[in-house]
Amino acid sequence: MNIHIIMHESFEAPGAIRTWGENKKHKITYTHLYQKEVLPLNTKAIDFLIIMGGPQSPATTKEQCLYFDSEKEIKFIKKIIEQGKLVLGICLGAQLIGEALGAKYDHSPNKEIGVFELNLTADAKNDPLFSTFPQKFLVGHWHGDMPGLTPEAKILATSKGCPRQIVRYTPKVYGFQCHFEFTKESIEKMITHCSHELEEGKNLLFVQSKDELRKNNYSSFNKLLFEFLDYMENTFSAV
Repeated sequence: MNIHIIMHESFEAPGAIRTWGENKKHKITYTHLYQKEVLPLNTKAIDFLIIMGGPQSPATTKEQCLYFDSEKEIKFIKKIIEQGKLVLGICLGAQLIGEALGAKYDHSPNKEIGVFELNLTADAKNDPLFSTFPQKFLVGHWHGDMPGLTPEAKILATSKGCPRQIVRYTPKVYGFQCHFEFTKESIEKMITHCSHELEEGKNLLFVQSKDELRKNNYSSFNKLLFEFLDYMENTFSAV
């Protein structure tokens, strides 16, 4: 399977996603937007598109971030979805998927940074994969926004701080506002590059300190990520 990953920043890394892909011996290619790389012109070789997060929002302009062209990226994502490919968006990536499908992103009721519990919804009980997940489980977070919802979208998981954590747009297209991919290494990069967010949010209910972030167990929900990616792989193989 050919996996293509869009990265908006060096520190918003694929983490455990890369580990899974390499262990499965899939071909992984990248567009590093922060290095001013352009999106692929030939999309036929892409089987699975993964859009990572970033400090931007879908409303961020090129004047605000020279290497982030929200409109162009949204059109690219829409094209991939229309071609029937597998698509996963994480954080900003999830919001861009919603935009590509005509659903405007929104601000989350709470900023969340750290590891907090998710709760599966009633719709998750009818999902072929998430119905096998625990009803409650811990996962990583680093966000202040959340993806928009299409009429067909199903919210599969929520948290106390955010009502849209896992969204299934179609059986092949998912948005994760949360971060299953975080590892000890990737969270250290987030701390280094986004420490101002920790300082600004230090008195907020769902913002952990640097020490708390470093003590979290990320491998527990990496295993759940691998189950999801296995499911997407099997979905591709079944086509």
